[in-house]
Amino acid sequence: MALVDVIRLCLDSIRQMSDHIEDAILYLDAGCTEAFQCLGAFPLFLELGARAVCSLENMSAFDTVVDWNSHFDSAKKMVVITSRLLSDAHRYILRCLSTHKTILHCAIFTSISEMGHSAYADSPLGPEAFREYESLLLQDYEEHVRMYETREHSSPEDGEWKQSEEGSIKERGVSEDEGWSQLVSSEEAIPHPEASFSGRDLEETSSRSCNDDLWKKLDVCVRHFPMVMCPLSPRVFALPSEGTVAEACLSTEHEDSLSPGLPPISTGLPPDGDETPPGATLTAEFLYHLAAKMDLKMEIFSLGDLSKTIGKIMTNMSSLYDVGRRKRSAGLLLVDRTLDLITPCCHGDSLFDRIFSSLPRKERTTSSAHGKGSQIQNKHVPASLQRGRLDVQIPLAKILGKEESATYGSELPANVEAFLCGWNSSNSASPTGDLNNPSSKICSEKCVRSEIGLLNGSFVSTENYQGVHYLESILDKRTKEGTLLIKKWLQEDLRRQKLIVDTRTRPGLTKTSELHTMVKALAENQSSLMKNRGIIQLTAAAELALSEPHASHWDAFISAERILSVSAGDTSQSLSAQICDLINKSVLVRSQNMESSQGLLSFQDALLLAIIGYILAGENFPTSGSDGPFSWQEEHLLKESIVDAILENPAAAKLKFLHGIAEELECNVNKIKPEKPKEPTIDDFDDDQWGNWGDEDTDHNNEQVYDDMQLKLELRDRVDNLFKLFHKLSSLKNRQSMLREGPLGLESNYGGDPYMSKGLLYRLLTMILSKFDIPGLHYHSSTVGRIFKSGFGRFGLGQAKPNLGDQSVILIFVVGGINGVEVREAQEAFSESGRPNIELIIGGTTILTPENMLDLLLGSSSYT
Repeated sequence: MALVDVIRLCLDSIRQMSDHIEDAILYLDAGCTEAFQCLGAFPLFLELGARAVCSLENMSAFDTVVDWNSHFDSAKKMVVITSRLLSDAHRYILRCLSTHKTILHCAIFTSISEMGHSAYADSPLGPEAFREYESLLLQDYEEHVRMYETREHSSPEDGEWKQSEEGSIKERGVSEDEGWSQLVSSEEAIPHPEASFSGRDLEETSSRSCNDDLWKKLDVCVRHFPMVMCPLSPRVFALPSEGTVAEACLSTEHEDSLSPGLPPISTGLPPDGDETPPGATLTAEFLYHLAAKMDLKMEIFSLGDLSKTIGKIMTNMSSLYDVGRRKRSAGLLLVDRTLDLITPCCHGDSLFDRIFSSLPRKERTTSSAHGKGSQIQNKHVPASLQRGRLDVQIPLAKILGKEESATYGSELPANVEAFLCGWNSSNSASPTGDLNNPSSKICSEKCVRSEIGLLNGSFVSTENYQGVHYLESILDKRTKEGTLLIKKWLQEDLRRQKLIVDTRTRPGLTKTSELHTMVKALAENQSSLMKNRGIIQLTAAAELALSEPHASHWDAFISAERILSVSAGDTSQSLSAQICDLINKSVLVRSQNMESSQGLLSFQDALLLAIIGYILAGENFPTSGSDGPFSWQEEHLLKESIVDAILENPAAAKLKFLHGIAEELECNVNKIKPEKPKEPTIDDFDDDQWGNWGDEDTDHNNEQVYDDMQLKLELRDRVDNLFKLFHKLSSLKNRQSMLREGPLGLESNYGGDPYMSKGLLYRLLTMILSKFDIPGLHYHSSTVGRIFKSGFGRFGLGQAKPNLGDQSVILIFVVGGINGVEVREAQEAFSESGRPNIELIIGGTTILTPENMLDLLLGSSSYT
């Protein structure tokens, strides 16, 4: 029986589109670019015959010029792969068709199924979404061609054509298809025909004489392509952050909600209304089609209220045909992220988490989660949920540099400098001969250094060393183990390249310096650089994460979290005093102009630690106070510390619970700053002014005192709302019944760590593989099972409930996201079980870092 491999599954799904991709211009939206970058699919696209692979959102008329397969005729085919709703991608697709006039065949692949489009509240498409969209796209394209014809036959003056276009747009604004009229109602969405003249000239299109029936020749087909995911290894995956599934809200705003990006608190009670969050529907659709692609018959189990809803949707989607087919049996376990918030909030011992938190991310391509075609119908659902992109940027300029320079940091090799000079658009008018001479005046050092940012690498899950995937090996390693493994790979590569590097440990030589010496030797030769690009990029990422300021900052968090964990085992007074001390120290960092790069924690860091402290307090002191785990006096001191910290630190105004008073806080800080005393003049001692001496100052001081008092009162109200969130977090264990009972409710120290307990996934897998009963675990009966239960059950022919631990394949999907520590702990539980015949696959909505959790709970993506 073949092993389940999500990387191979994604690549095979792409190969099934080979007929469409061959000789076509391929457009990918931001979510697909993120997924296929991680997958390493771009060489496969070119292998299948794609003319060019381009960005959908940033399309250009010159996209047809860059032909990697050296075709001399005009492009007739176009393929679009999108991770969004068709209504969101519509304006970009129409822009591509309007720019490239020679396209006759357009194939569109979307990761959202027809059922997903019809079930999504913001989508204007119905049950036959694909056929409807094909018709609507042709209609809009026909109208655009007619607008082009009007321009061709009208006066050459731009004013007349613009008026004609505006009139046509206004007519469209009152048409029946309101959801689609907005998509192409702006000049920004669809370029004017003259804006794409260079594309028509370069293509040398011969279709100018047949514009009358150009739109009739266009052939459009829409297909479902569900395999849009970011596989970190053959058995670990997440969803692309700029895709509709990951951006869809997981909870509506009510008393049990924490963030639109997290499931609501699981109370075990049925929801108040019949409304299902869009994220639940789309997640169920994705997992259902993923199981179909894997050719697996899923036995669905869920833990948590939202996971139970997703399981019900998936069960309702199944049919007798699906159940009757002979498929390999597998178990699917859905878990709510809110059942364990402390694990992603903490800074665990994981090299992958250190790297992922330290590396800069690529900027988001889209500004909001919903395109212009989406019309928000529910006021309680936020319009957007922006998650951090998963494709990180690995700085390579330091490794590719020849020698250190006091001015620019490193001197780049001549071939790299020539490439950067040619890349710089400001030198496009210069002679091509100058590009081969980096010392020329045209290609100045300033130009080169400004483009060093282009020298960034990225993680590709298919990169491997003798069949062992780099990312897969790093995911289940602690920091020290992972660093030693990278060093071992480097030494073996250097030995194969017959390169001699002195790696003996010398006094003062750090681990990162040792890694840097070896990787620079490996990247010295261009052929060696390309051959060993995988380990070179991984080493560069590890070097950044283990160097300053990232290493000391992460270690400071670990130290503070251990102190909080020890204090939680003592008394509530001790824990509250530690939280208060961390907040006060953050004020000290600000007042002395000391950066967190020195290993000290900022105010935002202290708030994250306060969140961890309140979760620990709720687990250890559930009855200390009426409204929280601490007494009134302890909580009052915490509130005052936070108020004082905010007044000292205006940067805290970026948090969502302080929106609206940011300017006042900034002005308050500026008032506190001492001003230079004004030198007195003779006019200041005028006798006529002595009669009113002190009156103006008194009025001004009274007004200032009143304003300061108003600001403090408003700030205290905001802080009170913040502590309502803290109280929610402290009540998680008591409100979620499955965490109060059985082994899941124990503060387990399976690994012997006296400070931090294992996460929920470790405890779940340990119980599942040991075939123990799990409180709150719900089994979703299949179609055949429901028939047996309702009909034949009366005759004693009911279907027995399967055991998740008996399955040969177990897929765990965490609704809300996962992190590297959980993957490592899951692998540890799997190894300790002594059952190597089981295949374990782990997935999540996204990859979470502590910074992501702070944003979800207190930042722009929160309900606070």
